[in-house]
Amino acid sequence: MKKQERKYENERMMSKNKSPWAWVPTLYFAEGIPYVVVMMVSVIMYKRFGLSNTQVALFSSLIGFVWVFKGIWSPFVDLFRTKRWWILTTQLLLGAGLGGIALLIPAPFYLQATLVLFILLAFSSATHDIAADGYYMLELDSSQQSFFVGIRSTFYRFASILGQGILIMLAGFLEKSTGNIKMAWSITFFALAGIFLLLFIYHRFILPQPLADKAATDNSTKNIMSEFGNTFASFFEKKQILVAIAFMLLYRFGEAFLVKVSSLFMLDPREIGGLGLSTAEVGFVYGTVGVIALTLGGIVGGIAVSRKGLKFWLLPMALSITLPHLVYVYLSYSQPTDLFTINSAVAIEQFGYGFGFTAYMLYLIYFSEGQHKTAHYAICTAFMAASMSLPGMAAGWLQEYLGYEHFFIFIMFCSITTWLLIPFLKIDKHFGKKAG
Repeated sequence: MKKQERKYENERMMSKNKSPWAWVPTLYFAEGIPYVVVMMVSVIMYKRFGLSNTQVALFSSLIGFVWVFKGIWSPFVDLFRTKRWWILTTQLLLGAGLGGIALLIPAPFYLQATLVLFILLAFSSATHDIAADGYYMLELDSSQQSFFVGIRSTFYRFASILGQGILIMLAGFLEKSTGNIKMAWSITFFALAGIFLLLFIYHRFILPQPLADKAATDNSTKNIMSEFGNTFASFFEKKQILVAIAFMLLYRFGEAFLVKVSSLFMLDPREIGGLGLSTAEVGFVYGTVGVIALTLGGIVGGIAVSRKGLKFWLLPMALSITLPHLVYVYLSYSQPTDLFTINSAVAIEQFGYGFGFTAYMLYLIYFSEGQHKTAHYAICTAFMAASMSLPGMAAGWLQEYLGYEHFFIFIMFCSITTWLLIPFLKIDKHFGKKAG
């Protein structure tokens, strides 16, 4: 027994000397990949397999509901085992799930089988998010948390570039070289599974073991659930709760429809209103140009708020997240063939989204302030997930009913809900503004 305790203590001492640079970037890179795969890559994959826009949007949105409910099982991540154990276990499960999808894509019942695995991937990914964020707060002190918040966001974006860009371009290349669409995507998912296996092995040896990372064995399940109930109830007792929920659900109303259809619009043939791009071209448009523009928009938004505060920038950011949708109205009517025009349009829309999304995330932080801040923020992110999944379920059907041109005009009308909410929000004029 003493030998095991000594070994455990030696591991803790070794992990204490490990720099956050050794694990923060890779941990949040690992956090970003499954979300992008489940919510974005699956859309393009199913489209290439011949599913209709209605089916693609509905299925991917239903899977996304897992993130809506992750707050329900979050107390159990604290109650059982350590955060480090949950991180490693879910990474192993994610790798196995991605490998399972790769194996089942060629099967005749691939649709049912892969949908089940995507749901399990979403569940594992959401659990990984809970554990990783909790681990981050346990292992790093407040100054380190502030310093590395930009680093973790950057590597989460790198995961988007890998998922939406490199892997989709790889699938597109394999589609052409093999002439077999399903084989191309099967190989792509095997590559993803290999990446997660490497991440699991790396984190098994690199992740520190914080002394505070312990299972809550001293609390009964009854007490934990009782406290969770009180925390949940106190959220709905906050001032302006109805306005806040409306804002969380409707600020990105137009974007929720757009995000499910935009890549389908790029892939669909020109005869039915699409742009007729290849899989690889769509990977480049959204996975590189789009992600870079999105990241730059977020950086500029953060700088802007730090100088003038959230209250000052709220309306301009609401306009920024909605008005650039006009580029899709232009693309649907003009159907340009040159990639420069298409990439430029997507860059404008994604930069505007990144800039405008800053206000949304900061408002969630602002509304979560006070007692139970962490739990209340988790509830806010559940509403955030619902705001994308609920409209997304109908996006494909609505597009097929209206056609691309009228669908993108409809999205512009959705912007009205965003603008109407702004005057009702009460925000401290100094919130978000850099001191001094």
